[in-house]
Amino acid sequence: MMAGTPIVEDETPPTRDTTYYISDGNTVLQVENTLFRVHRSMLVKDKSTFDSMFSLDAYTQNTEDVVALSNFIAEGESDENPIRLHGDKADEFRALAWALYSLPAEIAVSMTIQANDLQLIHLARIAHKYQFRSTEMWALSALTQFHSNSPASGGGSPPVQNLVQITELSILCEYEPLRNAAVAKWNRLLGEGRAVAVAIGVAERLNLRKLLGLAYYSMMLKGREVWDSDPQLNARQRVRLLSGHYNLIKLCEDLPNTPPRLTHDSSCIRKGKCKNAFGALWKLVLTTKEGGLVGQVMKLQSADLLAKVMLAESVVRAYVEGNIPQLDLSSVEGAGEVQMHEKCLPIALAASQDKVKEVQEHLVEWFSDVV
Repeated sequence: MMAGTPIVEDETPPTRDTTYYISDGNTVLQVENTLFRVHRSMLVKDKSTFDSMFSLDAYTQNTEDVVALSNFIAEGESDENPIRLHGDKADEFRALAWALYSLPAEIAVSMTIQANDLQLIHLARIAHKYQFRSTEMWALSALTQFHSNSPASGGGSPPVQNLVQITELSILCEYEPLRNAAVAKWNRLLGEGRAVAVAIGVAERLNLRKLLGLAYYSMMLKGREVWDSDPQLNARQRVRLLSGHYNLIKLCEDLPNTPPRLTHDSSCIRKGKCKNAFGALWKLVLTTKEGGLVGQVMKLQSADLLAKVMLAESVVRAYVEGNIPQLDLSSVEGAGEVQMHEKCLPIALAASQDKVKEVQEHLVEWFSDVV
Protein backbone atom coordinates (compact mmCIF):
# COMPACT_ATOMS: atom_id res chain seq x y z
CA MET A 1 0.00 0.00 0.00
CA MET A 2 1.38 3.39 -0.99
CA ALA A 3 2.00 6.01 1.68
CA GLY A 4 -0.85 8.47 2.00
CA THR A 5 -3.45 6.12 0.52
CA PRO A 6 -6.62 6.36 2.66
CA ILE A 7 -7.77 3.19 4.38
CA VAL A 8 -11.33 2.27 3.50
CA GLU A 9 -13.04 0.07 6.05
CA ASP A 10 -15.02 -2.83 4.61
CA GLU A 11 -18.44 -2.53 6.25
CA THR A 12 -20.45 -5.73 6.00
CA PRO A 13 -24.05 -4.95 5.02
CA PRO A 14 -26.70 -5.97 7.55
CA THR A 15 -28.46 -9.28 7.06
CA ARG A 16 -32.10 -10.17 7.58
CA ASP A 17 -32.99 -12.24 10.63
CA THR A 18 -33.99 -15.73 9.56
CA THR A 19 -37.03 -15.85 11.86
CA TYR A 20 -38.19 -12.33 12.63
CA TYR A 21 -37.92 -10.65 9.27
CA ILE A 22 -41.65 -11.03 8.72
CA SER A 23 -42.83 -10.49 5.15
CA ASP A 24 -45.95 -8.51 6.02
CA GLY A 25 -44.32 -6.55 8.83
CA ASN A 26 -44.41 -2.77 8.53
CA THR A 27 -41.38 -1.66 10.56
CA VAL A 28 -37.72 -2.49 9.92
CA LEU A 29 -35.24 -2.23 12.78
CA GLN A 30 -31.50 -2.76 12.76
CA VAL A 31 -29.88 -4.21 15.89
CA GLU A 32 -26.14 -4.66 15.59
CA ASN A 33 -25.81 -6.04 12.05
CA THR A 34 -29.19 -7.76 11.86
CA LEU A 35 -32.40 -6.48 10.30
CA PHE A 36 -35.76 -7.31 11.86
CA ARG A 37 -39.11 -6.65 10.18
CA VAL A 38 -42.01 -6.75 12.59
CA HIS A 39 -45.45 -5.25 13.08
CA ARG A 40 -45.51 -1.87 14.73
CA SER A 41 -48.66 -2.88 16.60
CA MET A 42 -46.62 -5.54 18.41
CA LEU A 43 -43.96 -3.05 19.50
CA VAL A 44 -46.42 -0.66 21.13
CA LYS A 45 -47.88 -3.35 23.40
CA ASP A 46 -47.68 -2.92 27.16
CA LYS A 47 -47.30 0.87 26.83
CA SER A 48 -43.64 0.36 26.04
CA THR A 49 -41.12 3.04 25.09
CA PHE A 50 -41.91 2.25 21.44
CA ASP A 51 -45.45 3.46 22.05
CA SER A 52 -44.09 6.90 22.91
CA MET A 53 -41.64 6.80 20.02
CA PHE A 54 -44.41 6.18 17.51
CA SER A 55 -46.98 8.51 19.08
CA LEU A 56 -47.88 11.84 17.53
CA ASP A 57 -48.46 13.13 21.06
CA ALA A 58 -44.73 13.05 21.67
CA TYR A 59 -44.30 16.05 19.37
CA THR A 60 -45.55 19.62 19.50
CA GLN A 61 -47.03 21.08 16.36
CA ASN A 62 -44.36 23.64 15.39
CA THR A 63 -42.62 23.39 12.03
CA GLU A 64 -39.33 21.96 13.24
CA ASP A 65 -41.04 19.16 15.11
CA VAL A 66 -43.23 18.26 12.16
CA VAL A 67 -40.09 17.90 10.04
CA ALA A 68 -38.44 15.80 12.74
CA LEU A 69 -41.54 13.63 12.96
CA SER A 70 -41.69 13.03 9.23
CA ASN A 71 -38.03 12.06 9.20
CA PHE A 72 -38.60 9.66 12.09
CA ILE A 73 -41.62 8.05 10.43
CA ALA A 74 -39.56 7.55 7.27
CA GLU A 75 -37.16 5.47 9.31
CA GLY A 76 -38.18 1.87 9.48
CA GLU A 77 -39.94 1.77 6.12
CA SER A 78 -37.15 -0.05 4.31
CA ASP A 79 -33.95 -2.03 4.75
CA GLU A 80 -32.04 1.00 3.52
CA ASN A 81 -33.45 3.26 6.23
CA PRO A 82 -34.16 1.11 9.31
CA ILE A 83 -34.75 2.31 12.84
CA ARG A 84 -31.40 1.68 14.52
CA LEU A 85 -31.45 0.50 18.12
CA HIS A 86 -28.05 1.45 19.49
CA GLY A 87 -26.61 -0.34 22.49
CA ASP A 88 -28.78 -3.43 22.10
CA LYS A 89 -27.83 -6.90 20.97
CA ALA A 90 -29.47 -8.84 18.18
CA ASP A 91 -30.06 -11.76 20.56
CA GLU A 92 -31.92 -9.45 22.91
CA PHE A 93 -34.28 -8.11 20.26
CA ARG A 94 -34.75 -11.64 18.90
CA ALA A 95 -35.82 -12.71 22.41
CA LEU A 96 -38.29 -9.81 22.55
CA ALA A 97 -39.74 -10.76 19.17
CA TRP A 98 -40.03 -14.35 20.37
CA ALA A 99 -42.04 -13.20 23.40
CA LEU A 100 -44.31 -11.02 21.25
CA TYR A 101 -45.01 -13.62 18.57
CA SER A 102 -44.82 -17.02 20.32
CA LEU A 103 -47.73 -19.38 20.74
CA PRO A 104 -48.97 -20.20 24.27
CA ALA A 105 -47.41 -23.69 24.18
CA GLU A 106 -44.00 -22.20 23.37
CA ILE A 107 -44.32 -19.69 26.19
CA ALA A 108 -45.39 -22.41 28.63
CA VAL A 109 -42.08 -24.25 28.16
CA SER A 110 -40.29 -21.23 29.63
CA MET A 111 -41.91 -21.90 32.99
CA THR A 112 -40.34 -25.37 33.19
CA ILE A 113 -36.88 -26.84 33.75
CA GLN A 114 -36.55 -27.06 29.93
CA ALA A 115 -36.48 -23.25 29.67
CA ASN A 116 -33.76 -21.44 27.75
CA ASP A 117 -32.44 -19.27 30.55
CA LEU A 118 -30.14 -17.25 28.28
CA GLN A 119 -33.10 -16.32 26.10
CA LEU A 120 -35.01 -15.24 29.20
CA ILE A 121 -32.02 -13.16 30.34
CA HIS A 122 -31.96 -11.36 26.98
CA LEU A 123 -35.72 -10.86 27.14
CA ALA A 124 -35.77 -9.46 30.67
CA ARG A 125 -32.93 -7.05 29.92
CA ILE A 126 -34.45 -5.54 26.76
CA ALA A 127 -37.95 -5.55 28.24
CA HIS A 128 -36.60 -3.55 31.18
CA LYS A 129 -34.86 -1.08 28.89
CA TYR A 130 -37.92 -0.43 26.72
CA GLN A 131 -40.42 -0.67 29.58
CA PHE A 132 -42.39 -3.72 28.52
CA ARG A 133 -43.43 -3.97 32.16
CA SER A 134 -45.57 -7.11 32.16
CA THR A 135 -43.12 -8.89 29.84
CA GLU A 136 -40.25 -7.94 32.11
CA MET A 137 -42.00 -9.26 35.21
CA TRP A 138 -42.97 -12.47 33.46
CA ALA A 139 -39.38 -13.07 32.28
CA LEU A 140 -37.98 -12.37 35.75
CA SER A 141 -40.50 -14.74 37.32
CA ALA A 142 -39.64 -17.47 34.80
CA LEU A 143 -35.92 -17.02 35.47
CA THR A 144 -36.50 -17.21 39.21
CA GLN A 145 -38.48 -20.42 38.85
CA PHE A 146 -35.86 -21.94 36.56
CA HIS A 147 -32.92 -21.12 38.82
CA SER A 148 -34.77 -22.09 41.97
CA ASN A 149 -35.55 -25.55 40.60
CA SER A 150 -32.48 -26.40 38.52
CA PRO A 151 -29.37 -27.87 40.20
CA ALA A 152 -26.24 -25.80 40.74
CA SER A 153 -23.91 -28.60 39.69
CA GLY A 154 -23.84 -31.59 37.44
CA GLY A 155 -25.42 -31.90 34.02
CA GLY A 156 -28.18 -29.39 34.79
CA SER A 157 -25.85 -26.60 35.81
CA PRO A 158 -26.08 -23.40 33.72
CA PRO A 159 -22.81 -21.81 32.61
CA VAL A 160 -21.25 -19.58 35.25
CA GLN A 161 -21.52 -16.65 32.83
CA ASN A 162 -25.30 -17.11 32.79
CA LEU A 163 -25.29 -17.00 36.58
CA VAL A 164 -23.28 -13.77 36.44
CA GLN A 165 -25.86 -12.30 34.09
CA ILE A 166 -28.91 -13.23 36.16
CA THR A 167 -27.22 -11.78 39.25
CA GLU A 168 -26.60 -8.52 37.39
CA LEU A 169 -30.14 -8.59 36.02
CA SER A 170 -31.66 -9.06 39.47
CA ILE A 171 -29.90 -5.90 40.65
CA LEU A 172 -30.72 -3.92 37.49
CA CYS A 173 -34.41 -4.79 37.74
CA GLU A 174 -34.48 -4.67 41.56
CA TYR A 175 -36.12 -8.09 41.64
CA GLU A 176 -35.36 -9.69 45.01
CA PRO A 177 -36.69 -13.23 44.32
CA LEU A 178 -34.26 -13.64 41.40
CA ARG A 179 -31.42 -12.18 43.45
CA ASN A 180 -32.09 -14.68 46.24
CA ALA A 181 -32.18 -17.58 43.76
CA ALA A 182 -28.90 -16.42 42.22
CA VAL A 183 -27.16 -16.01 45.57
CA ALA A 184 -28.34 -19.46 46.67
CA LYS A 185 -26.81 -20.95 43.54
CA TRP A 186 -23.55 -19.03 44.13
CA ASN A 187 -23.47 -20.40 47.67
CA ARG A 188 -23.74 -23.96 46.39
CA LEU A 189 -20.98 -23.37 43.86
CA LEU A 190 -18.75 -21.92 46.57
CA GLY A 191 -19.47 -24.95 48.73
CA GLU A 192 -18.05 -27.06 45.90
CA GLY A 193 -15.04 -24.75 45.56
CA ARG A 194 -16.08 -23.63 42.09
CA ALA A 195 -16.01 -20.17 40.42
CA VAL A 196 -14.73 -18.59 43.64
CA ALA A 197 -12.76 -15.74 42.07
CA VAL A 198 -15.68 -14.98 39.75
CA ALA A 199 -18.01 -14.81 42.75
CA ILE A 200 -15.65 -12.36 44.49
CA GLY A 201 -15.67 -10.08 41.44
CA VAL A 202 -19.45 -10.20 41.03
CA ALA A 203 -20.18 -9.68 44.73
CA GLU A 204 -17.79 -6.72 44.96
CA ARG A 205 -19.16 -5.07 41.83
CA LEU A 206 -22.80 -5.48 42.90
CA ASN A 207 -22.21 -4.89 46.63
CA LEU A 208 -23.62 -8.26 47.71
CA ARG A 209 -21.92 -8.26 51.09
CA LYS A 210 -23.02 -11.64 52.46
CA LEU A 211 -22.03 -13.40 49.23
CA LEU A 212 -18.78 -11.45 49.19
CA GLY A 213 -17.88 -12.62 52.68
CA LEU A 214 -18.55 -16.24 51.80
CA ALA A 215 -16.61 -15.94 48.53
CA TYR A 216 -13.54 -14.49 50.28
CA TYR A 217 -13.87 -17.15 52.95
CA SER A 218 -14.00 -19.95 50.36
CA MET A 219 -10.94 -18.57 48.59
CA MET A 220 -9.07 -18.20 51.88
CA LEU A 221 -9.60 -21.88 52.65
CA LYS A 222 -7.96 -22.82 49.34
CA GLY A 223 -4.65 -21.53 50.67
CA ARG A 224 -2.20 -18.81 49.75
CA GLU A 225 -0.63 -20.74 46.88
CA VAL A 226 -3.99 -20.64 45.13
CA TRP A 227 -4.54 -16.93 45.89
CA ASP A 228 -1.17 -15.97 44.48
CA SER A 229 -1.60 -17.99 41.29
CA ASP A 230 -5.20 -17.12 40.45
CA PRO A 231 -5.06 -14.55 37.61
CA GLN A 232 -8.57 -13.27 38.38
CA LEU A 233 -7.51 -11.87 41.78
CA ASN A 234 -5.88 -8.45 42.07
CA ALA A 235 -3.36 -7.24 44.65
CA ARG A 236 -5.99 -5.58 46.84
CA GLN A 237 -8.05 -8.75 46.98
CA ARG A 238 -4.99 -10.77 48.02
CA VAL A 239 -4.36 -8.29 50.84
CA ARG A 240 -7.93 -8.76 51.98
CA LEU A 241 -7.45 -12.53 51.99
CA LEU A 242 -4.33 -12.20 54.15
CA SER A 243 -6.19 -9.90 56.51
CA GLY A 244 -9.12 -12.29 56.75
CA HIS A 245 -6.85 -15.26 57.42
CA TYR A 246 -5.15 -13.44 60.29
CA ASN A 247 -8.42 -12.18 61.81
CA LEU A 248 -10.18 -15.54 61.60
CA ILE A 249 -7.29 -17.41 63.20
CA LYS A 250 -7.50 -15.04 66.16
CA LEU A 251 -11.26 -15.54 66.39
CA CYS A 252 -10.86 -19.32 66.25
CA GLU A 253 -8.31 -19.20 69.06
CA ASP A 254 -10.77 -17.30 71.24
CA LEU A 255 -13.84 -19.30 70.18
CA PRO A 256 -13.72 -22.10 72.84
CA ASN A 257 -13.78 -19.48 75.59
CA THR A 258 -16.49 -17.29 74.05
CA PRO A 259 -19.74 -19.27 73.92
CA PRO A 260 -22.89 -17.56 72.61
CA ARG A 261 -24.77 -15.45 75.12
CA LEU A 262 -27.28 -17.66 76.93
CA THR A 263 -30.61 -16.36 78.18
CA HIS A 264 -32.57 -18.58 80.54
CA ASP A 265 -36.05 -19.92 81.01
CA SER A 266 -37.99 -18.08 83.71
CA SER A 267 -38.05 -21.26 85.80
CA CYS A 268 -34.24 -21.48 85.90
CA ILE A 269 -33.14 -20.42 89.40
CA ARG A 270 -29.44 -21.33 89.07
CA LYS A 271 -28.58 -19.22 86.05
CA GLY A 272 -24.89 -18.91 86.82
CA LYS A 273 -24.34 -22.67 87.04
CA CYS A 274 -26.51 -23.28 83.99
CA LYS A 275 -24.43 -20.76 82.06
CA ASN A 276 -21.21 -22.46 83.20
CA ALA A 277 -22.50 -25.84 82.04
CA PHE A 278 -23.29 -24.47 78.58
CA GLY A 279 -19.88 -22.82 78.43
CA ALA A 280 -18.24 -26.13 79.36
CA LEU A 281 -20.13 -27.94 76.59
CA TRP A 282 -19.14 -25.28 74.06
CA LYS A 283 -15.49 -25.42 75.15
CA LEU A 284 -15.35 -29.21 75.12
CA VAL A 285 -16.58 -29.31 71.52
CA LEU A 286 -14.11 -26.70 70.28
CA THR A 287 -11.00 -27.66 72.22
CA THR A 288 -8.44 -29.55 70.14
CA LYS A 289 -8.39 -33.09 71.45
CA GLU A 290 -7.50 -36.51 70.09
CA GLY A 291 -10.26 -39.00 69.36
CA GLY A 292 -13.90 -39.08 70.37
CA LEU A 293 -16.77 -36.93 69.20
CA VAL A 294 -15.03 -33.63 69.73
CA GLY A 295 -11.88 -34.77 67.92
CA GLN A 296 -13.53 -33.61 64.70
CA VAL A 297 -12.30 -30.08 65.35
CA MET A 298 -8.74 -31.25 64.69
CA LYS A 299 -9.67 -32.00 61.08
CA LEU A 300 -10.59 -28.38 60.41
CA GLN A 301 -8.27 -25.63 59.23
CA SER A 302 -7.07 -23.26 61.95
CA ALA A 303 -8.98 -20.34 60.35
CA ASP A 304 -12.17 -22.24 59.49
CA LEU A 305 -14.41 -20.28 61.86
CA LEU A 306 -17.67 -21.08 60.07
CA ALA A 307 -17.08 -24.84 60.09
CA LYS A 308 -16.19 -24.72 63.79
CA VAL A 309 -19.33 -22.89 64.87
CA MET A 310 -21.41 -25.20 62.66
CA LEU A 311 -19.74 -28.19 64.33
CA ALA A 312 -20.49 -26.74 67.75
CA GLU A 313 -24.12 -26.12 66.78
CA SER A 314 -24.53 -29.69 65.54
CA VAL A 315 -23.11 -31.17 68.77
CA VAL A 316 -25.26 -28.88 70.92
CA ARG A 317 -28.30 -29.98 68.87
CA ALA A 318 -27.45 -33.67 69.36
CA TYR A 319 -26.86 -33.07 73.08
CA VAL A 320 -30.16 -31.21 73.52
CA GLU A 321 -32.12 -33.82 71.57
CA GLY A 322 -30.52 -36.68 73.50
CA ASN A 323 -28.91 -38.22 70.41
CA ILE A 324 -25.43 -38.52 71.93
CA PRO A 325 -24.29 -39.99 75.24
CA GLN A 326 -23.93 -37.62 78.16
CA LEU A 327 -20.61 -35.84 77.75
CA ASP A 328 -18.22 -35.60 80.66
CA LEU A 329 -18.18 -31.85 81.22
CA SER A 330 -16.68 -32.05 84.69
CA SER A 331 -13.17 -32.20 83.25
CA VAL A 332 -13.54 -28.81 81.59
CA GLU A 333 -11.77 -26.08 83.55
CA GLY A 334 -14.26 -23.77 85.28
CA ALA A 335 -17.26 -25.98 84.55
CA GLY A 336 -18.42 -26.23 88.16
CA GLU A 337 -21.77 -27.97 88.37
CA VAL A 338 -22.28 -29.32 84.87
CA GLN A 339 -26.02 -29.89 84.62
CA MET A 340 -28.03 -27.41 82.53
CA HIS A 341 -31.60 -26.63 83.43
CA GLU A 342 -33.87 -28.77 81.23
CA LYS A 343 -35.90 -25.84 79.88
CA CYS A 344 -32.72 -23.90 79.06
CA LEU A 345 -31.53 -26.61 76.65
CA PRO A 346 -33.60 -25.43 73.64
CA ILE A 347 -32.52 -21.86 74.41
CA ALA A 348 -28.90 -22.99 74.25
CA LEU A 349 -29.55 -24.59 70.87
CA ALA A 350 -31.18 -21.41 69.55
CA ALA A 351 -28.18 -19.40 70.78
CA SER A 352 -25.84 -21.75 68.90
CA GLN A 353 -27.90 -21.40 65.73
CA ASP A 354 -27.82 -17.63 66.06
CA LYS A 355 -24.04 -17.80 66.35
CA VAL A 356 -23.81 -19.59 63.01
CA LYS A 357 -26.03 -16.95 61.38
CA GLU A 358 -23.97 -14.16 62.95
CA VAL A 359 -20.72 -15.55 61.54
CA GLN A 360 -22.30 -15.94 58.08
CA GLU A 361 -23.67 -12.40 58.13
CA HIS A 362 -20.42 -10.76 59.25
CA LEU A 363 -17.75 -12.77 57.42
CA VAL A 364 -17.03 -9.92 55.00
CA GLU A 365 -16.07 -7.59 57.85
CA TRP A 366 -12.98 -9.63 58.67
CA PHE A 367 -11.60 -9.28 55.16
CA SER A 368 -10.43 -5.67 55.35
CA ASP A 369 -7.87 -3.93 53.15
CA VAL A 370 -5.43 -3.51 56.02
CA VAL A 371 -3.60 -6.45 57.57
